Amino acid sequence: MSVQTNRSEPLAESEVFHILGNDRRRAIVQLLAEEAGQVDVSDIASEIAARETDTTPVPNNLYKSVYVSLQQTHLPQLQEDAVIEYDSDAKTIQRGPNFDDVLQYINGHGETESMALQFHFVVCVLGLAVIAFAGLGIPLLSSIDPVLSSVVALLAVAASSLYRLLA
Repeated sequence: MSVQTNRSEPLAESEVFHILGNDRRRAIVQLLAEEAGQVDVSDIASEIAARETDTTPVPNNLYKSVYVSLQQTHLPQLQEDAVIEYDSDAKTIQRGPNFDDVLQYINGHGETESMALQFHFVVCVLGLAVIAFAGLGIPLLSSIDPVLSSVVALLAVAASSLYRLLA
C-alpha cells in the first residue's frame, strides 16, 4: 500500500534543515538524485550501509539496522514532507513534489550567494585601492576623483545586490 500525503505547501527552510540534519535522510536524497524513476529501498539501504562502514562486504547486521531505520523512521518522514513518494508494498521510492526544494540545499544552495559575496568583496577592495592609490599620488590613479570611484564601487555593489534580490 502506498502511503499518500495531502501536503501541498512548500517546505519551510527550517523543515528542510530538519530533514537534512540526519545523515541517512540526506543520503536518501543524494542517492535518489542520482537515479531516474523508482529505486528499491533495499538498494538504498545497501548503499547507506556501505557508506557507514569501512569493511567489505557490509556486515548483515548493519544492513538490517539501516533497512529497518529507513522503513520505520526516515522514509515515512520524507513521505510526510512530500520529499519522496514511498510505496511500502513494493518497497520502492521515487521523487516527490518537494524533492527539488530539498536537493537544492545539498547541491550548493549557497554557491550563488557565495559568488555574489566574492564579487562584492572584489569591488570593495578595488574601490578602496583606487582611493588609496589616488591619495598617495600614484600617476594615472591620482587623476581619478576618489569620490567618483567610491560612488561607482558602491553603485556596482548595490546593482549586484538588487539583481540578486529580483532574480
